[in-house]
Amino acid sequence: MQVVVIGAGVVGLASAWYLAQQGMQVTLVDRHTDVAQETSFANGGQLSYSYVAPLADPGVIGKLPQWLLRADSPLRFKPRLDLQQWRWCLGFLRACNDAQVRRTIGEMLSLSYLSRDALDELLAVHPLDFDLIRTGKLVVYRSAAALSAAAPMVEWQCELGADQQIMDSAGCVDLEPSLQSVGGQLAGGIYTPGEATGDCHRFCQALQGLLTGLPNVQMALGREVRALVSEGQQVIAVRTDQGDIPADTVVVAAGMSSVPLLRPLGINLPLYALRGYSLSVPMGADCQTPRLSVTDAARKIVYAPLGDHLRIAAMVDMGVTRAEIDPARIDLLKQQIVETFPDLDLSRAKAWAGLRPSTTHSKPMIGLAEGMRNLWLNVGQGALGFTLALGSAKLLVSQMTGESPPIDPAPFQLS
Repeated sequence: MQVVVIGAGVVGLASAWYLAQQGMQVTLVDRHTDVAQETSFANGGQLSYSYVAPLADPGVIGKLPQWLLRADSPLRFKPRLDLQQWRWCLGFLRACNDAQVRRTIGEMLSLSYLSRDALDELLAVHPLDFDLIRTGKLVVYRSAAALSAAAPMVEWQCELGADQQIMDSAGCVDLEPSLQSVGGQLAGGIYTPGEATGDCHRFCQALQGLLTGLPNVQMALGREVRALVSEGQQVIAVRTDQGDIPADTVVVAAGMSSVPLLRPLGINLPLYALRGYSLSVPMGADCQTPRLSVTDAARKIVYAPLGDHLRIAAMVDMGVTRAEIDPARIDLLKQQIVETFPDLDLSRAKAWAGLRPSTTHSKPMIGLAEGMRNLWLNVGQGALGFTLALGSAKLLVSQMTGESPPIDPAPFQLS
């Protein structure tokens, strides 16, 4: 069977890997000449298997007015004359209820734990080098009220298999000494020892290396996909700027580019782009920086040590269509960083922005496209692409091959 996978980000590469392991002839196509050049390039570097709560949460509604009006808000919204934007926003508000959130977290945890186990299995056979460290994740809270509000979710997630513990301010500083300068501002934190960080771009390059060593895999990079050629309910070829690629089956894992690609087939993906930012900061020997993943809950900033540099990711811009860097947002981010880590030298920081392909309920869409016989979707992982990539790919391939799925696929169907 000839399978064409569209998209060479972490989700597309993982899909290609597991399809190739099933003996299928796989062609991976992407418009860039190298892998992981968009959302997977400089993301937050998080492998946060226990932090999969949806962005849509009842607590978000009360914060929206101040977030939308404040210049230093982690969320910025630009209204547009775009029906898709307002449909997405309406769906987002509908998803902000306790019952939906708890159901979604349970479903997402099943997928994230599948992905965690898949990474362990992969590394046991192929010890890939991508600056992986398993020192855990510490989420710090600046107010006692916010920490208290998070406690019930910790208790509930522990019942679902998460290993988390609530710590006071002193415990947070003992665990992560680089927080000493702001220790007096912290109410406490939540520590999850099983979490990890890694360089997603390097992971993608390592996966590419594995794929290029397989005789049943062809890398068609630097080819822009322009359309899917179909006959009835069957896709027969992928049309690129360099000619058609025949296909028995097609997997679309192209992030936000999946939306215009599928629209001519009558498939309207409920995806919306949420732009996020990151800084990659070289770590000097004379500067005390985090040794584990730290999240500032109030400011929605994530700090992840990756090899010889620190990856800092933050912010959500809604109502944008391009992965452009807004200098004002980067300046704000730098200001907030130095308030937490005053010794950190940001003069050599490299800024980046990427579009996270997000659904209203934060669940990805994994499965057969409605109305089609051989067109499969693996999109919508949002800010959790790195965390969910391997699990999403395993779930997809089990459905494509007719094997018993490792988890219930129903919550991740497009319908």
